[in-house]
Amino acid sequence: MDAKDILGLPKGGPVGDKRVRAPKETVPKKLDRVSREVYALTGGLPPLIASVDTKQRQASSQKISWQWLPFANSARTDGLQLSHWVRVVDSVVPTGDYAFAKYNRSVAVLKYTDDEYNKHLADTKWTKQETDLLFSMCEQFDLRFVIIADRFSPPRTVEELKDRYYSASKAIILSRATTPEEVADHPHVKDAYNFNYETERKRALGLLLSQSRQQEREDAEVLAEAKRITEARLSKVDEQAEQPSAPGTDLTQPSTDTAAAATSTTTTTRGHRVFLRGPNLGQMVQSMLSSVGARIVKRIEQILLDELGVRLEPKIPTESICREHLELRREVLNLVNLQKAVQWNEATVSFMRETHPEVSTPNTPKRGFRGGDRAAAVSGERIGKRDHKRKAPARFSDTPPSPPQQKRARKLKSES
Repeated sequence: MDAKDILGLPKGGPVGDKRVRAPKETVPKKLDRVSREVYALTGGLPPLIASVDTKQRQASSQKISWQWLPFANSARTDGLQLSHWVRVVDSVVPTGDYAFAKYNRSVAVLKYTDDEYNKHLADTKWTKQETDLLFSMCEQFDLRFVIIADRFSPPRTVEELKDRYYSASKAIILSRATTPEEVADHPHVKDAYNFNYETERKRALGLLLSQSRQQEREDAEVLAEAKRITEARLSKVDEQAEQPSAPGTDLTQPSTDTAAAATSTTTTTRGHRVFLRGPNLGQMVQSMLSSVGARIVKRIEQILLDELGVRLEPKIPTESICREHLELRREVLNLVNLQKAVQWNEATVSFMRETHPEVSTPNTPKRGFRGGDRAAAVSGERIGKRDHKRKAPARFSDTPPSPPQQKRARKLKSES
């Protein structure tokens, strides 16, 4: 053992002779087909999208060419020959039917005989020639009734054409079946065409599409309010059902109020017929009050607001509520007319009593008054004494008129 062993020094030379080398930094290898600028920006991170070298493509062994060739179309029955560009691989021309011929679908229109027409299809509104033309055009245009209505003569609506075709088809199917249950699942029998419903639906749809944005907002508010009322009625019915019944009552039979509430709720939840609430109500009110003056209209509105406490426009203007609102306006109009008649009679009677107290006046005047008298009586203004003196007719007085000789004598005296 020597001093190096004691000090723990390495053997074989001085301490300073051995050099310690720094570890080498691992530089990532530059990816192929990546530019230097992109590599400097990304810092050697792998790209999100794999780079594709368009220059290095494997050479295809197939020889592809495009040729202008004729083709056959099984969907056509006129034998028309057409051509199109076809992709040919290794000079092998593709064969087979036209690729888009599979999308050709035709409607199977029923045929009928003369005996079937006379027994089941005779109609006073349609002749046999018109029915034959309709069925032939339905087969030609694949039940495109808009096109058929455009070319049909004499002119018919789309609903009339549909009603005639589907009703005739249903009659033919039922006549050829042994029992009605055999064809109960047929579409023409199961879902028969409803002419009245389709006509009403298109009319309502036209009204709905002609609405403005403001009318749509009003209808949305009305529907929200109706939904709230329906939910309130349902909750009320539930509360009444949960309440314990009085002793002696039958639990199996609901009470009258509960049944009525349930009936009204069921009625409200059912869909009413389409009714444009806001516009129709305003138009009907204007047409009803078109023959009266502005004062009468203002008086009616004042009675509705102040005396009856009714809104000028219903908050939920459904068809039934609008009908009741119009009936109320009509009754108020009759009330105003009766009030005017009463005021006129009272003014006439008071005028007769004040002018001629010795004459017993009947309940109704025998003669009407002209001009200002009628206007004053209608307006309800009190007639003053000055007007009485000025407007009192002389025909009711018993004193004879003064003789004209007095004026003539006074004139002669002045001349003399």
